[in-house]
Amino acid sequence: MDLTETLIDSEPVFDGSFLSISHDRVRLPDGGEGRRIVVRHPGAACVLAVTDDNRAVLVRQWRHPAGGALLELPAGKLGAGEDPAQCALRELAEETPYTAGRVSLIAVFYTAPGFCDEKMYLYRAHGVRGDSGLSPDADEFVETVLLDRKQVRVALSDGRIQDAKTIIGLQNWLLETEGAV
Repeated sequence: MDLTETLIDSEPVFDGSFLSISHDRVRLPDGGEGRRIVVRHPGAACVLAVTDDNRAVLVRQWRHPAGGALLELPAGKLGAGEDPAQCALRELAEETPYTAGRVSLIAVFYTAPGFCDEKMYLYRAHGVRGDSGLSPDADEFVETVLLDRKQVRVALSDGRIQDAKTIIGLQNWLLETEGAV
């Protein structure tokens, strides 16, 4: 069955500093027309960093839309033309006291494909060191939190971790360390 929707036209609704919103008219698979509101986002990268003593590096930061502080993997939006791997390394160094020698790609996924085109690149950090001299952006207030595997399991089970990219990354780490990946 062909499920393809073809763009007929797109009307800009909002153009912000890093995202925009459009009202799209599409041709549906049955020939009819539909309307879609689409949030356009430059994409983002996040990084699963694990210290030498096997603790995952997380950040705790206030998320206004969520109305609270969330535990998350270090992450950030891609700059224009920025390589996602470089973005992941940069965000680790900016948001935490850690750096990494390199990263390897774990997964690429859409964060909310029903209305947003944001693509998230999830990386695993290698050669993690506690030597970052960088600081978070001026409007970013973050706390570094280190959790071992047992603490991660508990935090995932009791709902303390509510961020999707972080759940995906940490579950991957648990599966990897238990030989299932």
